Amino acid sequence: MTFPQLRTNPVMNPKAVIQGDRWRIGVLTESLIRLEWQDDGCFEDRATQMVVDRNWLGGGEGADGMEPDGAAPHFTQTVRDGLLIVDTPALRLTYDMQPFSKEGLSIVVKGVANSQMNTWHYGDAQRGNLRGTARTLDEVNGETELGLGVVSRDGWAVLDDSASNVIVEGAEAVEVKGEANPFGTWVVPRDNDGIDLYFFGYGHRYIEAVRDFYRLTGPTPLLPRFALGNWWSRYHRYTETEYMELVDRFEKEGLPFTTAVIDMDWHLVDDVDPKYGSGWTGYTWNRAFFPDPERFQRTLHEHGLRTTLNVHPRDGIRAYEDGYTDVARHMGIDPASGDPVEFDLTSPRFMDAYFRLHHRLEDMGTDFWWLDWQQGGVTRQKGLDPLWMLNHMHYLDSGRDGRWPLTFSRYAGPGSHRYPVGFSGDTVVTWESLKFQPYFTATASNIGYGWWSHDIGGHMFGYRDEELEARWYQLGTFSPINRLHSTDSSFNGKEPWNFHPETEAAMDTALRLRHELIPYLYSMNWRAAVEGRPLVEPMYWQAPENHTAYDVEQEFRFGTELVVAPIVAPADCSVQMAKADVWLPQGTWFDFLTGRRYESRPADGRKFEVWRGLDGIPVFAKAGGIVPLQRLDESNGPINAVGNPRHLEVTVFPGASGAFELKEDDGTNQARPDESALAVTSLTLQWGGGEAVAGGASEQSSGSSDVEDTTVQSAEIPDLVLRGAADRSGAANCAKTRFIIAPVAGNAAAVPERRTWTVTFRGVASSAALSASVGGEPVEVQTAYDAESLSLSLTVADVPVEAEVVIDADGLRIADDPALADAFAVLYDAQIDYLTKERAYALIRESGAGALGALHTLESAASDHPGHRFDDSHMPTAVIQALAEPLLRTM
Repeated sequence: MTFPQLRTNPVMNPKAVIQGDRWRIGVLTESLIRLEWQDDGCFEDRATQMVVDRNWLGGGEGADGMEPDGAAPHFTQTVRDGLLIVDTPALRLTYDMQPFSKEGLSIVVKGVANSQMNTWHYGDAQRGNLRGTARTLDEVNGETELGLGVVSRDGWAVLDDSASNVIVEGAEAVEVKGEANPFGTWVVPRDNDGIDLYFFGYGHRYIEAVRDFYRLTGPTPLLPRFALGNWWSRYHRYTETEYMELVDRFEKEGLPFTTAVIDMDWHLVDDVDPKYGSGWTGYTWNRAFFPDPERFQRTLHEHGLRTTLNVHPRDGIRAYEDGYTDVARHMGIDPASGDPVEFDLTSPRFMDAYFRLHHRLEDMGTDFWWLDWQQGGVTRQKGLDPLWMLNHMHYLDSGRDGRWPLTFSRYAGPGSHRYPVGFSGDTVVTWESLKFQPYFTATASNIGYGWWSHDIGGHMFGYRDEELEARWYQLGTFSPINRLHSTDSSFNGKEPWNFHPETEAAMDTALRLRHELIPYLYSMNWRAAVEGRPLVEPMYWQAPENHTAYDVEQEFRFGTELVVAPIVAPADCSVQMAKADVWLPQGTWFDFLTGRRYESRPADGRKFEVWRGLDGIPVFAKAGGIVPLQRLDESNGPINAVGNPRHLEVTVFPGASGAFELKEDDGTNQARPDESALAVTSLTLQWGGGEAVAGGASEQSSGSSDVEDTTVQSAEIPDLVLRGAADRSGAANCAKTRFIIAPVAGNAAAVPERRTWTVTFRGVASSAALSASVGGEPVEVQTAYDAESLSLSLTVADVPVEAEVVIDADGLRIADDPALADAFAVLYDAQIDYLTKERAYALIRESGAGALGALHTLESAASDHPGHRFDDSHMPTAVIQALAEPLLRTM
């Protein structure tokens, strides 16, 4: 077996280098500068723990597997009055060619709006830095300090690589500390202390800055498809019987899980003789719990679950372990002595024995390892963080013999995105923790760390709050990885059936939706690996000059098509709903789940409140959005199947044309994406339907318009006439709308030969005439309309993937806004006086959105005066706020 190697290309092209006797400047791009100072004049040209590729100008394959583009950055260099001046289109560097100092080294970043701090002097604090991420959320209740990112409102960021160890290969790696090194690569300290900085001067071009960070440090690997489904994890002493009963229950409940995380009690813990220390570290299956580990993991595989085992490697391998004898002999220790084999990441000999032990366990069915390192950052090698070394070596080892590499571990500094998936640690079960996680996840993309896995639902301490748990599940649905987790407490199980029916239903829906999203998620997985665009991005990435985009810290983009603003605060009891603050960029948007339309007309977008019951998640798709899903039906196999599906549902949002590329592959190792394995199906919407009329529910109109009740099922609404407040989007002339599913391109063998397509137009009226052709020939179709979600669907069954499918929708138009019906639903559930409800509803029917100002006047109290015996009325502010959403959303 040849140990896998990290792809590197670390030597800067001479065209990009300006050098003195003890200083060196590398102009890697017009915005990215490397700054080095070495007292002995010997500069570092090897890859480091953070940086693997410094040559983007040609002369070898890049670390991302692509040929460098060969285009040298444009810059000039002059020396004037003892100062070196380097000028590029993006920045201007001035340097006195002496040891780096605040007075002697500065860089001005050009074109930075709204900042007076666009000049960096050596040593400046990075106050405008938008931050990156943190090593762990262990025991964090709420917020924690984040490390640096590569983007800043001041236009510049600096990463210090001076203390990194270096990666050696070939002859340098044959022997380490007198030991033969079987790995062909190793990590060693730098030869000399010095300064090694990377200056990112990208202004507010945040996306470009992160993409170039990936070029510098290596790309994000593609994740295997199963990793994008639901993970089950719990710190609990499961037995084989109990675990399989749990899996059976999940299947009975129709809950799809793709990964089984088995925490530390898979191995001996309490049965360890105290003379060996604690049972925290272990490599011996507990046969009392799991009599046949191979059978157990094989059965999990048969149920469609991949397995990962928790390991705390701190204590090495001790004499009671099953593999001790072989490891001890490998290390030159007499097994009869019982001496422990100490954990030493700096010893190639130990790491060889360590991996041999893990390989034997993997042969029993373990798919990947949960590296639960919590013991600090010190090894026997200067500057080498044990967590980083574990991540680096384990990830490479997991890719041996053509396997698809994967690890599960904490963040160990910039460059850690090369070793997914990230484990964010043991979080505290509180609303404060939930509120921090969306910001924490999105901000991590500023340092390229896109695949965080959180303890969804929280891990420990805190309190029981069923609403909190449901909202956390909903965040999990729209997180990079969705892994439920909890402690061993009998009161803290995360199984949905442990909660009351309303909470259970919300949890079940969230878990099923996550699995349905896998085709979309996997396409975004390819985008992250190839284009350098993480799944979750802060809103300001695409609106860097809009101050509101920075204010919505809990809101984020979720791939190319969706914006998510999760609920992270408890509901108001008066309205039985919780709110989120949402900012939508300019344009027409739709609620992803309900089809309700939102207009954001100002050039700077629109910020407003959205209110949702426990079953609602604020997720928005822009007009023209296309989101492919997989149906959870028999045609796609077991409910947790992760193969490329036979039955796809494509959710399409009206109001504009749009396009999406569905990306799939053959399931072989694509950690380094291979285009030859890729199958692409292009989905295109050609919008010709009726456009929404400005004004929405408050638009003044002569006459009246009937508004269909699409949401309230529990009560009859006496008169759905919204006088002077009708949304007349249906009045527009309707041309033909066409949706095209192109023949599969590329590796057609990777996908089923035939597919069933359900195309769902969401947010539309029911009146369109739908038809379809396959390969130019008309075919029979099934159509349906769901009034609750304003969704018109067409299904074309059993279509060859090589044929083009064309769906025509004559007369398709955006649905009338059910503002009055939705306002009635708010009032119906509100916990307020009936008299207040009647008065409020009358005002809304009469004046639409114009009633909002009058609702505050619905305050009165009973008195002895004539006509006031039962005149109690109180209108809580939260109810008015919740009513404002449907009444104002299309204005």
